[in-house]
Amino acid sequence: MLTGKRIVLVISGGIACYKSLDLIRRLQERGARVRAVMTAGSQKFITPLAVGALTADKVYTDLFDRDAEQDVGHIRLARETDLIIVAPATANLMAKMAHGIADDLATAVLLATDRPVLVAPAMNPKMWANPSTLRNVESLKHDGLFFVGPNRGEMAESGEAGLGRMSEPLEIVAAAEAVLSASADVPSPYRPLAGRRIVITSGPTHEPIDPVRYIANRSSGKQGHAIAAAAAAAGAEVLLVAGPVNLPDPYGVTVVHVETAREMLAAVKAALPADAAVMAAAVADWRVASEGGQKIKKDGSGKPPSLEFVENPDILATVGHDEALRPKLLVGFAAETQNVLENAQSKLVRKRADWIVANDVSAETGIMGGDANTVRIITASGIEDWPSMDKQEVATRLVRRIADFLGGL
Repeated sequence: MLTGKRIVLVISGGIACYKSLDLIRRLQERGARVRAVMTAGSQKFITPLAVGALTADKVYTDLFDRDAEQDVGHIRLARETDLIIVAPATANLMAKMAHGIADDLATAVLLATDRPVLVAPAMNPKMWANPSTLRNVESLKHDGLFFVGPNRGEMAESGEAGLGRMSEPLEIVAAAEAVLSASADVPSPYRPLAGRRIVITSGPTHEPIDPVRYIANRSSGKQGHAIAAAAAAAGAEVLLVAGPVNLPDPYGVTVVHVETAREMLAAVKAALPADAAVMAAAVADWRVASEGGQKIKKDGSGKPPSLEFVENPDILATVGHDEALRPKLLVGFAAETQNVLENAQSKLVRKRADWIVANDVSAETGIMGGDANTVRIITASGIEDWPSMDKQEVATRLVRRIADFLGGL
């Protein structure tokens, strides 16, 4: 989707600069040509030499560079591009952007451009939550700039945790694809799901025991959210039903946030019918029969409370067996710790799914909650073994397969 696209990457100062090096490689892997503009602050963290070695091009750092500015170089950089990505975008740089300040090369390029701009903020959580930063972000969004992130997590420089981590490079790539694919001049092959509606579930569910306790699992939602972002980048109208996760809403996706399996089922039913549904959520199989109205206390006897469990609704099976709800393509997930193929094949038949994406989530694999995945695609016609890859790549590959299937109908 980025083949032949020209991208200017503006790198501002912050420890997240190290991710910009990986971002350059990820953009290039997808066929983009990357030019880099570095602020003075960014050069305190990574060097122009390192950036230039990756871009195989001149790295632009100085507004008053005699050679580059002979032909008004900052205007050329601003216009001879398909997209500008600012990653990381510090609070200081965003404040300058919001107020039209152009006191260095990066801000001059950003002020002079008439191309789409994608911003990936990165800063301390308290800086992100500061009212002045939030006002600047809203001002930039109002002006038509696009944002990806920030994410929640631990801050490298302070040890604090919260909202402020720069999005991962593959998240930024997916957002860049979405921004460019939404442009009127993008050929249809780059948006193979244009005109299609996809419903996706993601993350765990939390089934309350009492007001402070719940039953859950270790699902992070990373795979489901990645699929939603990839589907949106491919041009689909995406509705994501997300359980409780510590992830930002994917760019260009309508998100319905839920807590329990019953809430997720209701949201899925309300979203259907659709062209395809991908049930990637790890829904809790059980809930307590009677949720406590108050916190359950120890009574001193040493005996645990007696909890009666009932089965939660099976969302995949409900959709698979309801002709009014069932989409043209129904994809389920099977997260197993033993007998992976046998369980996945049984699930395919019992729940009337078209495909099952099966994986081994035993503790030693690190898949549940991790960034990589190793999946098998189970269909009525056979089994596909996919190599181990990061969850963004799994998502991209699965979305391509969905587009091919729907395109053949």
